[in-house]
Amino acid sequence: MPGGEFYYSPVEDSAEGTIAFVEFPAPYLGREVAGIRLRFEGGKVIDASAETEEAFLFELLDQDEGSRRLGELGIGCNPGITQFMKNTLFDEKIDGTIHLALGNGLPHIGGTNQSEIHWDIVKDLRPGGKILLDGEIVQEDGAWRI
Repeated sequence: MPGGEFYYSPVEDSAEGTIAFVEFPAPYLGREVAGIRLRFEGGKVIDASAETEEAFLFELLDQDEGSRRLGELGIGCNPGITQFMKNTLFDEKIDGTIHLALGNGLPHIGGTNQSEIHWDIVKDLRPGGKILLDGEIVQEDGAWRI
């Protein structure tokens, strides 16, 4: 697999707000969920919807106690991968994207969330997205500003 991401396990009760994954479908277990919207409070998904496969989305969210929490936040940074291929191991490395994984955390980097799922969902930040660090823009429209 190509290199091209950096990732960590977020503090499991820290996610707040809403994210919409409308750019790409999210493949998992041979199914594709499109148009995912997730709302987090206290680190937990409290509201969700999808344009397709919504029942499957809820099945995954209700899999176990940890499936509604984040296990990973990753930032894609491989400039050689430029298009979505429906292969998460490549897609999560697209330069200018982020991905969130619902479910199992990564214990080797401090993750404590436990779940039977670990579902990476990719968000494209190239058209108008921003990453801020301590209130300062470090990436905008998929281009690094640092």
